[in-house]
Amino acid sequence: QVQLVQSGGGLVQPGGSLRLSCVASRITFSDYDMSWYRQAPGKERELVALISSGGRSTNYADSVKGRFTISRDDARNTVYLQMNSLKPEDTAVYYCNAYQRNFGMVYWGEGTLVTVSL
Repeated sequence: QVQLVQSGGGLVQPGGSLRLSCVASRITFSDYDMSWYRQAPGKERELVALISSGGRSTNYADSVKGRFTISRDDARNTVYLQMNSLKPEDTAVYYCNAYQRNFGMVYWGEGTLVTVSL
């Protein structure tokens, strides 16, 4: 059974930093594009950041450009989201996503809550 296990969420003050991690098991991790999505209360889930298979390209939502960095370590089957200069509007449940383009396989993590507040 494929698992994406997330860690690193929590409560942080505005301007602070957090790093999210997502460890994948039972997939050939290097074959997958990895992404982070988030869903704020009352809003739709949105793409935050994506890193391609092999790590050659990344994309970010405009709202997080310059503040968030996505990275991957294929040896550890792990994708990270470094979040700096956090704002209250970054408060959401963050989800890890794995997507294999050739066969359209998609897997989701369980979600982790990030709360940015005084």
